[in-house]
Amino acid sequence: DGVAPGRGIKCRLCTKALKKIQALAGDDPDESAVVAALRKGCQALGRVKGRLCQQLVNKYRDQITQGLENGDMPRDICTAMGICRS
Repeated sequence: DGVAPGRGIKCRLCTKALKKIQALAGDDPDESAVVAALRKGCQALGRVKGRLCQQLVNKYRDQITQGLENGDMPRDICTAMGICRS
């Protein structure tokens, strides 16, 4: 599916996490809605994936926030962060 070797899992996790976060943030999120969703979304993935999700969020918080505020698709945001290949 156009994913670099070894990145498939990270790409899927990123996309899954951002879909969850996007759903929690709502249709037209502002920054505080996104921040709250980032926290909840990672917790919803369970302990191991949640920890990876949290690292992702901490590292790319600005890009994720901006992407969600712009209404970008989760896969596009993950691609923009270099986690998925376009």
